[in-house]
Amino acid sequence: MNPTLRNILLIVGSVLLVGVLLSSVNLQNPQNVDVGTFINRAQQGQVKEVDVENQKLDVTFQDGSKAQVDTEPNESLDEMFKNYGVDTAKIHDMKIVVKGTSGVAYWAGAILPTVVPFLLILGLMFLFFRQLQGQNNRAMSFGQSTARENKSGEQGRITFADVAGVREAKQELMEVVEFLKSPDKFTKLGAKIPKGVLLMGSPGTGKTLLARAVAGEADVPFFHISGSEFVEMFVGVGASRVRDLFAKAKKNAPCIVFIDEIDAVGRQRGTGMGGSHDEREQTLNQILVEMDGFEPNLGVIVVAATNRPDVLDPALLRPGRFDRRVVLDPPDIRDREEILKLHARNKPLAPDVNLHRLAERTPGFSGADMANLVNEAAIQAARRNATSILMNDLVESIEKVMLGPERRSHLMNNEERRVTAFHEAGHALVAHLLPHTDPVHKVSIISRGRAAGYTLKLPTEDRHMRNRLEYTEDIAVMLGGYAAEKTFFGEVTTGASNDMQQATRTARNMVTQWGMSDVLGPRLYGEHEEMMFLGRGGSDQRDYSESRAVLIDQEIDKLIKQGLETALSIITEHRDAMTRIADHLVKHEIIERDDFEKVVGMPPANPKSAIKNEKKNEAEVKEGTDVKEA
Repeated sequence: MNPTLRNILLIVGSVLLVGVLLSSVNLQNPQNVDVGTFINRAQQGQVKEVDVENQKLDVTFQDGSKAQVDTEPNESLDEMFKNYGVDTAKIHDMKIVVKGTSGVAYWAGAILPTVVPFLLILGLMFLFFRQLQGQNNRAMSFGQSTARENKSGEQGRITFADVAGVREAKQELMEVVEFLKSPDKFTKLGAKIPKGVLLMGSPGTGKTLLARAVAGEADVPFFHISGSEFVEMFVGVGASRVRDLFAKAKKNAPCIVFIDEIDAVGRQRGTGMGGSHDEREQTLNQILVEMDGFEPNLGVIVVAATNRPDVLDPALLRPGRFDRRVVLDPPDIRDREEILKLHARNKPLAPDVNLHRLAERTPGFSGADMANLVNEAAIQAARRNATSILMNDLVESIEKVMLGPERRSHLMNNEERRVTAFHEAGHALVAHLLPHTDPVHKVSIISRGRAAGYTLKLPTEDRHMRNRLEYTEDIAVMLGGYAAEKTFFGEVTTGASNDMQQATRTARNMVTQWGMSDVLGPRLYGEHEEMMFLGRGGSDQRDYSESRAVLIDQEIDKLIKQGLETALSIITEHRDAMTRIADHLVKHEIIERDDFEKVVGMPPANPKSAIKNEKKNEAEVKEGTDVKEA
């Protein structure tokens, strides 16, 4: 509960309680009667006892009832009886008790009516001032760092044994940990401790996981904070938090400071709307000074992570600050198999599970994708009330990670199913009959995600470079669905919109980015610039003339036209195979790789695409890096 609300409720409750007590006391007080009534009853002999206290008479009557009488000031009881002519015999029958007033009671009666309200007001003021002081303390604490210190022996501790792949990155970071543990090993050779390590890689490649592993391996304090936690709406707060963070780190040196998503504060200076007074730039300036300024920064290693190293300020990347830059690439087939083993070690796998085959079928997957794949397979097995995870669960999870769950409730009419079947058949057949494309592993007209249907292709091996011919054939495959609709129905549908977008983007990159145009030559057209002060996105700088722009458009049109002609020629020449594939899809909705080649009746044009010796009773590959959607 809010402290202010709690204090107010406490005060209100106290006042109500005092009121109830006072009201209950008043109910027990004797009834007040006037002097005349008292004298009349005294003359009638009905008064048994009279207690005299100042100007008040507490009267007890013969019937046991009680009353209270207020007398005139400075008038005694004897004088009052004489003035009213009360019989002396009646007075002798009464018991008269005179009570004196003590000093404490007198002063209490005189002071308390004034002091109690005053004390109540002071109490209220104290509570409100205390609350305001707490608010001020919180306001003053804005400048304090919110970095959390990782405690050794915490539950869920991560070490390098829990990180698969990224061998070079682990070696670089292990040297940092070893330097902190045994600095003499390096200092005796004149080596200096690195001040900063920058982890760079695509999302999901394990940057934060590696930092947690460093915390688990190091026997030194480990402070971790996000880059966004430095920035506040108040100017100077971020810089103050940086100073406080490094002050804590220096007190605990040697130690490690981990800043996640450092690009939140480390973007290049001079691009913000606020100029030199921009809060983010002040925070960055303070980080630069703390890492390598006038004051020595011994024993504090800063580890930072980002997936946007291209937007970082050059001063962050110079030697003396982030001395080491560790690049985390997407895992290759060997790394993917290790990652699968790591995530599957506590899960009951069925005997038919082959992690090596799964690693072959997941090119382009990051470490986070692999973890999600295994988790989705476990969820699917639990949904079936199974006791182990089957190979089919893992294969099905690959498509779920790539495209989303199946939407069998998304019903299409017969005409839409037939158009989708021919569309996907066009993608699959063109890919099957071109010599430099990846083999087709699955064709489906079951909706997944936003796709009404899809064709999955899988490369035979991990590749890092591709040539012009491969991209040209890829454009033909992308336009295979468009060409199929044009050939068999005479018109096209909106299902080809995503294919045209991918084909146009590929052709533009070939011409302007990769130098794959004989007419334009090896030149970069339209250098991309980040519009950092506008948030996400950027713009292409127009560094070429209008005549060059016309040539670029002509070359893009030429590549797309060439790919469409290739697709149309293959589909026109093999109409019977197209019809067989489409009919099979309409009837069964899915074609796996081996069934697809049987339906086509022709071997793949790419010799590397031939099916290897595999058990026919095993689930076939169900994924790929290239997805052609209807």
